[in-house]
Amino acid sequence: MNLQLQSLAETLEQADYRVRAGAHNAARIWPTGFDVLDEHLQGGFRAGDLVLLGGPQGMGKTTWMLQVARNVARQGRPVVYFCYEHDQTTMLIRLVALEAGLIGGLEAPTINRIRSTFESADGLGRSLSHRLSDTQGGAEALDVVQEYSDRLHMHRSSGTTTTLDQIRQTIEEVQERHGAAPFVCVDYLQKIPMPGHTEDERVTMVTEQLKDMTLDHEVPVLAIVASDKEGIESGKRMRVNHMRGSSALAYEADTVLMLNNKYDVVARHHLVYDTGNVDRYKSWAVLSIEKNRSGVTGVDLEFPKRFEQSRFDTHGHLVREQLVDERVFTA
Repeated sequence: MNLQLQSLAETLEQADYRVRAGAHNAARIWPTGFDVLDEHLQGGFRAGDLVLLGGPQGMGKTTWMLQVARNVARQGRPVVYFCYEHDQTTMLIRLVALEAGLIGGLEAPTINRIRSTFESADGLGRSLSHRLSDTQGGAEALDVVQEYSDRLHMHRSSGTTTTLDQIRQTIEEVQERHGAAPFVCVDYLQKIPMPGHTEDERVTMVTEQLKDMTLDHEVPVLAIVASDKEGIESGKRMRVNHMRGSSALAYEADTVLMLNNKYDVVARHHLVYDTGNVDRYKSWAVLSIEKNRSGVTGVDLEFPKRFEQSRFDTHGHLVREQLVDERVFTA
């Protein structure tokens, strides 16, 4: 049977069945957990969508992606995170810091404190929970992570061996284990190996095949993309045209999100007439919806950065100030 060929009547019948069964939205939409973003994405990411996340170095792209992955896992859904940059322990430390911050607020242990606990070598035989029991929310954070730990799969990926075939096989394994399609994260796209091609050719092939994968497995794929040389310049606002590699990135993606430092992209007059805004703007990130086939584009949202706890505050709002493409004022 040719499963790729289907009459419109069959498609309509299946869609009608899902709606009548009340399973349509639950099965095909993955909320990010960032409320104002989900509102503008009509609920969240969708099955079959390739979503790209860009931004300057140090802007928290991995932090944001890991937080979204965590939010999906806490919703009771499987997640597989392909990480070409860090090992599983590093990502676990980030998650514990995130949970501690949500529980303990400003008094919670920082990620450095959490890391020192995981790296302790005093040989005293004390557990992680015991070592964090004197902190605000640290021990409780371990319990929260434990609750969703069997649904969040971290794949230590290699730029030489973790190919698209390996990614596809791992998705199938996670789907079979849970009986449900997983949310897929790739950190980051340009690291996926495709030997014997120029960078533009490799990025084109990887992007096209990732898009095919979203449709074949009916999953959303969220992938971080690296910036080109111009996009990583200090004070520069990264846009779609700054994604490194082929133009296929912009064409194939269903949604493109860009993270920028608010201080770098806010218009000069907001800084000149109130220099106190400088420090405030540096603590906010602007998340822009640069492309969205399912809804509105050109939307700029902002969220507080809580990087000392390896997270963002999920309660954001629309940017009220005028934004520009380059910082034109230095305090």
